[in-house]
Amino acid sequence: MTTPAPFPIDLGAYQKIALDPANPTLTDDQRQALKNNIQLCRDAIVLFTATGAAKGVGGHTGGPYDTVPEVVILDAFFRGAPDKFVPIFFDEAGHRVATQYLMAAIYGDLPAEQLVRYREAHSMLPGHPELGMAPGIKFSSGRLGHMWPYINGVALANPGKVVVCLGSDGSQQEGNDAEAARLAVAQHLNVKLLIDDNDVTIAGHPSDYLPGFSVTKTLEGHGMPVNEGDGEDIDDLYRRMCAAVTTPGPIALVNKRKMAVGIEGIEGSNHGHDVIPVKNAIPYLEKRGLTDAVNFLKNVQYPKQDYTFLGSGDKMKANRVVFGEAVVKVLGQMSESDRKAKVLVIDSDLEGSVGFKPIHDAYPEIFINGGIMERGNFSAAAGFGMAEGKQGIFATFSAFLEMCISEITMARLNKSNVLCHFSHAGIDDMADNTCHFGINNMFADNGLDDGYPTALYFPADAAQMSACIEAIFHQPGMRFVFSTRSKTPNILDSNGNDFYGSGYQFTPGKDEVIREGSAGYIVSFGEGLYRAVDAVERLKQEGIEVGLINKATLNVVDEEMLAKVGKAPFVLVSEAFNRRTGLGSRFGTWLLERGFTPKYAHLGTHHEGCGGLWEQYPHQGIDPVGIMNKVKELVG
Repeated sequence: MTTPAPFPIDLGAYQKIALDPANPTLTDDQRQALKNNIQLCRDAIVLFTATGAAKGVGGHTGGPYDTVPEVVILDAFFRGAPDKFVPIFFDEAGHRVATQYLMAAIYGDLPAEQLVRYREAHSMLPGHPELGMAPGIKFSSGRLGHMWPYINGVALANPGKVVVCLGSDGSQQEGNDAEAARLAVAQHLNVKLLIDDNDVTIAGHPSDYLPGFSVTKTLEGHGMPVNEGDGEDIDDLYRRMCAAVTTPGPIALVNKRKMAVGIEGIEGSNHGHDVIPVKNAIPYLEKRGLTDAVNFLKNVQYPKQDYTFLGSGDKMKANRVVFGEAVVKVLGQMSESDRKAKVLVIDSDLEGSVGFKPIHDAYPEIFINGGIMERGNFSAAAGFGMAEGKQGIFATFSAFLEMCISEITMARLNKSNVLCHFSHAGIDDMADNTCHFGINNMFADNGLDDGYPTALYFPADAAQMSACIEAIFHQPGMRFVFSTRSKTPNILDSNGNDFYGSGYQFTPGKDEVIREGSAGYIVSFGEGLYRAVDAVERLKQEGIEVGLINKATLNVVDEEMLAKVGKAPFVLVSEAFNRRTGLGSRFGTWLLERGFTPKYAHLGTHHEGCGGLWEQYPHQGIDPVGIMNKVKELVG
C-alpha cells in the first residue's frame, strides 16, 4: 500500500493556545497567535477544498473560510475553559464541513494527509459532516437550518454549559430557525449563535432578492439579544465573543464580512459560496508563498469513469437543465399576457442548479427568487395555482421534498395546480452524501385514492424530459418531475437509434418496453435506466434474454404493462430511491393485488453513502454488475 504524501501545508504550525473568556483583552502575543492560526487555517481550507474542484467532486470554500476567526477563538476557549463549554463546533450550514475536517486534523483525530481526499469516494470525508464516518466528527449537520433547533436540546441536556452554533444569513432564512429562536429565548437557553452575515447565497445576494430581510432585526423580533460587528476585526470579535459566552442565556453575534475576503476573483461574490476554482486557488497560494501546496494542486488528477455503457449513446445532458429549457419552449408558445396572468415561477436560491436560470433569463417578469425558504415558496406557488387555468412552478433539491410534505398536502386539499421540479434525485454524483440523497420522493404521492391528482415523473434522458414537459405542462393538478445531479446519456433502441428520437411523444401513465425478453423483466427509470440497459445487453451476450421496462410515470399503474411483466418468470425493480419507500416497495403489491406471482426482487439505495460521484451506484449494488448478479440469482 502506498504511503500517502504529507499534507503540503504544515498544520503543526497551529498554535494551540488557551484563552480565558473572562478576560476580554488580548495581549500582543495572543493576538499574533490568533492571526497566525487564522491565516494557516484559511490557507489549508483553500488548498484542500480546491482539490474538490480539481477532481470534479465540488465542495464549498467560502463558508468555512469566512468563519475561521470565530472557530479559532472558540478553539482557544475550549482549551482555556473546558468545563464551561460543550466543546463541539456545531454548524447549521452543513456545507461548511471543511471546518470540521480541518479541526479534526488539528486535534489529531484525522490524519492531515487525508484532507486532500475531500469529498472523494470512500475517503470518509463527504460533503456534509456525518457522525461516525470521519474520525473527529462530532455531529451530523443535515441540511441548512437544521442544527439550531437540535442544539437547543443539547443545551437542555447540558445545563450550566455554553453551547455554540455557527450560523449564516442563508441558514437564518429557513423557518425552523425562527422556531428555534423563540424556544431559546423562552427557555433562556445558554446557546450562542455566531452568524456569518456576508450577504451571499448560492444564487445571489439576500439584500437584492429579500430586500426587507435583516438577520439582526429578525432575531431581535423573537426576543433574542443581538450583537453586530465586523467579523474581521479580531480584537472586537474576541471582545464580543467573550461577552457572549460569559453572559447567561441566548445571544447572537452577527458578524459582517465579505464572502471569501482576500481571495482575488471570488471575494464578495456568490462564486465564493461553492468550491474555489483551481484557477483562483493557485494565485492565492502563490501569493502566500506556499509552493508545495501549489505544486500539489497542479498535479491533482481528475478521475474519470472508464466503463462503457452498452445501449446508450454519447450525448450526455443534464436533465435538471433540460427541464428549464423545455419550460421556456412551452412558455414561448404562450402570449405575453397569458404568461404573466397564468404562470408564476418561484425559486429557492437554486436557479443555476435546478434549471430555472433559462426561465429567469427568458421571462424575468414571471420569476421570483424566494430565498432559502422551500416550504413557504412551495406554498406560494401552490396558492398562485389555486385558480383554474393558473399554475405555480416550483423547484428545489429532491432531498428537500421531505421538508415540504405538509405543504404538499395543503396544496392537494386546495386543488392547486403546481408543476414541481425536484432535481438531484437519487444518489448519482452526490458527494454531499446521505443527507442530500433524494431517495424518498414517493412521499410526494401521499394523498388518498379519490384525492386531487398527483403524478410523479422521472424521465430517462434529455429527449424524454423535453417530451414529458411538453405533455404535462398544461395539465391540472400537481405534477412532480424528477432529475439527477448527474448528466445522463441518450437511450438507444436495439438497432442503435435514439429511443426517444424524432416524433416521440410522451404519454403520461404509460410504461415503455425498452427491450423485450423471455427470461423476465427489469423495471427501472431515470438515471437507473441506462445502467439497466447495459446490464440487459450484457446478459443477452451471455444468453440470458431479459427485457427492460421504463416506468417514467412512477405512481400510476399501467395495467397492460403490469399484466405483461406479471406473466414473466421474474420481475426485478432497480432504482436509486430508498428500498423502504421507493417504487419497488409498491410494485410487488400491485402485482399481487392482480393475482400475478412472478419471482420478485427489488434493488435500491439501502446503505449510508460513500461520497464521490458515480461511485455511489456500485456502493449500493445498483450498478450494472449488481443488476446482473441479481438477475442471475433470480434465473437460478
